[in-house]
Amino acid sequence: MKTAHDLVASAKARIEEVPITEAEAAIAAADVLIDVREADEFAAGHIPGAVHASRGLLEFKLGSNPELSSRDLRIVLYCKTSGRAALAACSLHDMGYLFVKSLGGGFDAWVGAGKPVAKPRLPTFE
Repeated sequence: MKTAHDLVASAKARIEEVPITEAEAAIAAADVLIDVREADEFAAGHIPGAVHASRGLLEFKLGSNPELSSRDLRIVLYCKTSGRAALAACSLHDMGYLFVKSLGGGFDAWVGAGKPVAKPRLPTFE
């Protein structure tokens, strides 16, 4: 039986993974940056400009949104350390998306490189 690690390793062999040193350029060239982490992870902080679509619902969200249905869409995905994003990239390739990249090292690498983090602003009730 394959482990989760085996599945991620297999996925990473099939996808394009962008090193953190090239992340900003890849994101700037993308049509959409998708954070595939869970909602609480996204709410705690995310890469500026990212949209949230958790790994478990990604295919459904893209499939039901006409703005995201073009197979020529340039997509960059990320998660915490890159495993879920690699699996998600494989799924999107299997769906027919042609230009999908995964951020190597994920959000942890982004933060470790000192890059900006966006956090939702809660309303003040003063």
